[in-house]
Amino acid sequence: MSLISASLARVKPSPTIAISSKAKELAAAGRDIIALSAGEPDFDTPENIRNAAKAAVDAGKTRYTAPDGIPELKQAICDKFQRENGLSYIPAQVTVSTGGKQVLYNAFMATLDAGDEVVIPAPYWVSYPDMVLLAGGTPVIVECPMESGFKLTPEALEAAITPKTKWLIFNSPSNPTGAGYTRQELKGLTDVLMRHPQVHIMTDDMYEHLSYEGFTFCTPAEVEPGLYDRTLTCNGVSKAYAMTGWRIGYAAGPETLISAMRKVQSQSTSCPCSVSQWAAIEALNGPQDYIHNSLEVFQRRRDMVVEMLNDCPGITCPTPDGAFYVYPSIQGCIEKTSAAGTKITDDEVFATALLEETGVAVVFGAAFGLSPNFRVSYAEADDVLREACLRIKRFCNALN
Repeated sequence: MSLISASLARVKPSPTIAISSKAKELAAAGRDIIALSAGEPDFDTPENIRNAAKAAVDAGKTRYTAPDGIPELKQAICDKFQRENGLSYIPAQVTVSTGGKQVLYNAFMATLDAGDEVVIPAPYWVSYPDMVLLAGGTPVIVECPMESGFKLTPEALEAAITPKTKWLIFNSPSNPTGAGYTRQELKGLTDVLMRHPQVHIMTDDMYEHLSYEGFTFCTPAEVEPGLYDRTLTCNGVSKAYAMTGWRIGYAAGPETLISAMRKVQSQSTSCPCSVSQWAAIEALNGPQDYIHNSLEVFQRRRDMVVEMLNDCPGITCPTPDGAFYVYPSIQGCIEKTSAAGTKITDDEVFATALLEETGVAVVFGAAFGLSPNFRVSYAEADDVLREACLRIKRFCNALN
């Protein structure tokens, strides 16, 4: 009898966390490492949010709360959805979890049975398929190549849906590509979904507020009200407000689903951190200047990184619509040999050689389900990003 469950044996560790950990180990050993592998803003959490947390501690708001969030935060989330997305929810339709990842995990654990399928467009966030597998479901991966803007087409979605399909997970702007769906593109997908009433939609809107000039964010239930009762709209405060370590994610959807997710959470982690919940209320209800200011910085960094990577031999880097990632192709580097003698057979070999030979840590494309690419997070200081891109260029120049 094996000690480790068969369910866990289907799952692999997060590649992004593994690469970030390796970069930290190398740095601790004295190597000059630039880590562009983690999706984490380099800004401090805004002062008003930090002050709200301090006030909560001073007021003794440090005890257990309701399993999936305090009423005040749930109301703030309802107000946010109404104000920014035109979606009307009541607090009973809202759940709050320890980060956005737990929201998605709870939903899958609450709904998936053996044989249930989840359509996942690739490139995808690394955790999607493994969460589905851990919950007993079957990931159905649909490749969305660079030629399609890394976006799912209505035709590809239609072809992926079967009688066993229970969920489509939808992420815009995307991690890892930064690709965003226009309202018209999203309407094409929702038209398909309206023809398949057994399919529910899980939207990962974590990068909603990181949408650049020329792109306007929208979410499926906003575009097609007919999908309201089949949609779990997921979001959080981690990326928009530089609150990654505070661990607050949230979602709104049908009461029956939210109740089932609450049951999962009540028997796993129980409530999110009480102090973080009060900080999240201030994030959602307080001044929003921080979002505008940080967006200007990220857009400047995006433009610099795209320009510099496109200047690297063998690399093609599209310009993303949002988030803080680029997902360049290394097709022109395949089968070449690095200065240290490593033959670049795929993007994992490329990323490993890049780290070992230049000290730049990126995440290889196979981790996100589409190769040959790699992901760069440009949530770093300008001078750090510039130096990283120069090292990548030197690495590419040396390939032969």
